[in-house]
Amino acid sequence: MANELEGKIAVITGAGSGIGLATAETLMSAGATVVMVDRNEAALASLTSKWNGKAIAQVTDLLDTEQCDALVPQILAKTGRIDIFHCNAGTYIGGDLVDTDAATIDRMLNLNVNVVIKNVHAVLPHMIERGGGDIVVTCSVAGHSAIKPEPVYSASKWAITCFTQTTRRQVNRHGVRVSQVSPGPVNSALLADWQPERLQAAIDDGALIEPSEVAAAVLFILSRPRNVTIHDMIVLPTNFDV
Repeated sequence: MANELEGKIAVITGAGSGIGLATAETLMSAGATVVMVDRNEAALASLTSKWNGKAIAQVTDLLDTEQCDALVPQILAKTGRIDIFHCNAGTYIGGDLVDTDAATIDRMLNLNVNVVIKNVHAVLPHMIERGGGDIVVTCSVAGHSAIKPEPVYSASKWAITCFTQTTRRQVNRHGVRVSQVSPGPVNSALLADWQPERLQAAIDDGALIEPSEVAAAVLFILSRPRNVTIHDMIVLPTNFDV
């Protein structure tokens, strides 16, 4: 099944690094053409040149309302269709709530919740008209458990769990599958905001997974036969304890 996504057009937000980059490379290796969405133009230029036509750069700042609204139309102008949309872009706040400022809260909730909802809202009419498609959302184990050091982040991921599962029930009759992948701590730049002692403890305990391991879960979700929908995959380091 080396080419299980042959001929598919996939879109991945936050594709310049971390889970997004690992997933883009995994899907391209499985035969898909991937539109890599990121605000980092230089990173996208380097990555797309490496993949020799399998990767298409889409420079978009998802927190800019006009750019976010233009995303799906611009991609369709380039590709003609979207078979897979992976809402992966996100950010993180940890620590005590009283130590967080309002602007940082707004930015995280906008990217982790509002942008995901707007992206799905924008691509659904296209998929419904075509009679099929896949939407995958990067959630988190924090969307299933109240993580003490992450009150704002956990709240955003609980919201996304609700959004993903309710939207799935609305659109599955149109042949559109909606799924989520919920990783535990991933060895990526997102953990830069972790308190140093917490990060070091996770490293020492082997309680981190790699972005490629989350990407493998996304490929599993997408490669199921059409009569199967994976509602959610929780992917945890063996030594992680919430």
